[in-house]
Amino acid sequence: MRQLLGIWDTAAVKNLSLAVALFQMASPTLICDTEPWKDLKNHVEEIKKSHLRNLMSDTERCKSMMVEFDGMLLDHSRQNATLETLNKLYQLAEAAHLTEKINRMYSGEHINSTENRSVLHVALRAARDAVINSDGKNVVPEVWKVLDKIQEFSEKVRSGSWVGATGKSLKDVIAVGIGGSFLGPLFVHTALQTDPEAIESSRGRQLRFLANVDPVDVAKSIAGLNPETTLVVVVSKTFTTAETMLNARTLREWISAALGPSAVAKHMVAVSTNLTLVEKFGIDPNNAFAFWDWVGGRYSVCSAVGVLPLSLQYGFSVVEKFLKGASSIDQHFYSAPFDKNIPVLLGLLSIWNVSFLGYPARVSISAPDEQSCLTPRPWKNWLHTFNRHVSMESNGKGVSIDGVLLPFEAGEIDFGEPGTNGQHSFYQLIHQGRVIPCDFIGVVKSQQPVYLKGEVVSNHDELMSNFFAQPDALAYGKTPEQLQKENVPPHLIPHKTFSGNRPSLSLLLPTLSAYNIGQCACRV
Repeated sequence: MRQLLGIWDTAAVKNLSLAVALFQMASPTLICDTEPWKDLKNHVEEIKKSHLRNLMSDTERCKSMMVEFDGMLLDHSRQNATLETLNKLYQLAEAAHLTEKINRMYSGEHINSTENRSVLHVALRAARDAVINSDGKNVVPEVWKVLDKIQEFSEKVRSGSWVGATGKSLKDVIAVGIGGSFLGPLFVHTALQTDPEAIESSRGRQLRFLANVDPVDVAKSIAGLNPETTLVVVVSKTFTTAETMLNARTLREWISAALGPSAVAKHMVAVSTNLTLVEKFGIDPNNAFAFWDWVGGRYSVCSAVGVLPLSLQYGFSVVEKFLKGASSIDQHFYSAPFDKNIPVLLGLLSIWNVSFLGYPARVSISAPDEQSCLTPRPWKNWLHTFNRHVSMESNGKGVSIDGVLLPFEAGEIDFGEPGTNGQHSFYQLIHQGRVIPCDFIGVVKSQQPVYLKGEVVSNHDELMSNFFAQPDALAYGKTPEQLQKENVPPHLIPHKTFSGNRPSLSLLLPTLSAYNIGQCACRV
């Protein structure tokens, strides 16, 4: 997703930020041919002469490299960059006509030039009274028509007024899809499992996902489930996606074998635009939930693709808060100046690290909550699913929109671990081995606090102490002289020395509620 400046055919912001895809205007000129790009290339040598120990001593620089919006705080003062660097990056964004592209996207122009389509995933979480046009038509009423249908249907299922073929309530949902129809909703589902409101509203219910065609995955998806209480949501825009339809046929057979072929109408629904194939499959077209060709698969979690299964699990009111969080960042991205715009800053810094400083990878380390075994149920940390989709899914383009081979490095390898897990995995690498920029993601308030008798701090406080300490350790390092003063044995000093000057940034959220998850997930 390193395409913010239009150097590939899509552009979106890096990391948590959120959100948005922009397509380059057709032009044979590469961004690397512009003067701001050349200026930044020359600027690299100047930056390499600086150490973060010195940069961090500039109080005004550090203050100006903190940005707040709607409860979020981005601190990028530990990047190998000066205020001059940032100004040069803003000039690069202007050379790429970024503001114009943002306006073109929001106005519904067909900026997806390879498919001749609008790119309007922002309409999926827009307010009911908003006006966002595509081909001269306001699409927001259509969006809310589907959202209202999802709310009505999910409430029927959750209340028990919609029952299965044998009259039993449907408590379990299997969402069948792949790519953006799977990873985005899975990320949100995983993140919501730490939110007290979401935990309470989903009590007694299960949501599972099936993407891979491996029969082991199929077996896992139905293990312990009763067809009588299971609803299957098949997610495929065309209803022809090979992997999805194979899995859908497998689950149709599982339901039919147990309850008879007629049960499919009560136990299977669809998210698709191909009503003919939906009906042919055996699903009532009235139980199909639409989305549109201006929704790219990787950005579809805010459409019926994600909203339907998530509403069935957590209730529409929880999911609506998620949509409002995403909308908040959409508006921020659209209106904030570059130096206060969190998505733009993250995208620009990503390009700076990858294409100018030459760092091939990036690691994300999250500290959203302590995963206590004392909580009602265990969960996987949200970062596991976040990295797989939000960061990596858009990478890979090696040519411009015109098919011109890029003469510079673009894209990066993204990986990560939750909290202190990485300390026993790759921290030695990032502190002493190759330079890998780090993104630290944390929350101010724990949703699952654990206080042990006699302990000075809570688990969350311990976790956040590490959250704040690691960026400083990466930036400042530790010299042999410091280690000598600490009475480290001489033969161990080379092993304990780390040079510092390793870039990182920190994104701090107030908590990990449905709204905050929406702020992080509007990219997907």
